[in-house]
Amino acid sequence: MISTRSVGARVRSSNHHWRHLAACARVAATARRQVVARASASTDRLQRVLSDIDSINSQDPRKTTWQGEELPYELAYSRWLSEWVARLQPSPSDELLIVARGQHVARWKSPRDTYPEGRAGYLKWRADLKRAHADTVAGLMAEAGYPEAAVSRVKRMINKLDLMTDEENQVVEDALCLVFLEHQFAELLEKEGADKARAGAGEGRREREGWAPQQTQQRMVDIVRKTWGKMGEKGRAAALKLALSPAEADVVQRALSG
Repeated sequence: MISTRSVGARVRSSNHHWRHLAACARVAATARRQVVARASASTDRLQRVLSDIDSINSQDPRKTTWQGEELPYELAYSRWLSEWVARLQPSPSDELLIVARGQHVARWKSPRDTYPEGRAGYLKWRADLKRAHADTVAGLMAEAGYPEAAVSRVKRMINKLDLMTDEENQVVEDALCLVFLEHQFAELLEKEGADKARAGAGEGRREREGWAPQQTQQRMVDIVRKTWGKMGEKGRAAALKLALSPAEADVVQRALSG
């Protein structure tokens, strides 16, 4: 015969067990809600920064046509760069996505011709641009609530200060080179062709200054060779799959065989 006291003890033990399980379930549910809330907040601040960068780049007065749509040039450029980053790095950090979108933010505000000619002027222009881009993006990130560590990392990435230690920096470098080859290379070759045509038509000033079409062609080969040297294995593999024109492919072939 089972005593009443024994039955009561079992009931109390069972109730305690279920109360414990219910408490654990509540803790787990709270933790899940917190994770979802943090993820949502992270997504919101990322989208805010990207949207703010797009808003700035939408003010670029220069235009380009891409996929049948006329776009402000830097807005298009930021999309090209972001697309390549996404293809090269399937799981990018917020910092990488922000760097891709803000790499050239508001670049048109500081044109090259506002600096002295020559290499020294060029290097000063590039250095000032990187600082300006980094400061602009850092300000947007701070306003969106990013921690100082993330802001600092983005500034260093845009200034290319950790190329050897930050793996995502190489992703950015690869993407920059691929954007050049896919979207800017043809324009440079077209300019070269125009120079050659003018020289063939009897324009003598360039010849008197020591210029020759072959020198321009060699400069293009040198540019591609330097571009190739900046890329990692993923970038080079992607570059070899680009649909280049015969003229572009010829320059690339000469650059890689030299």
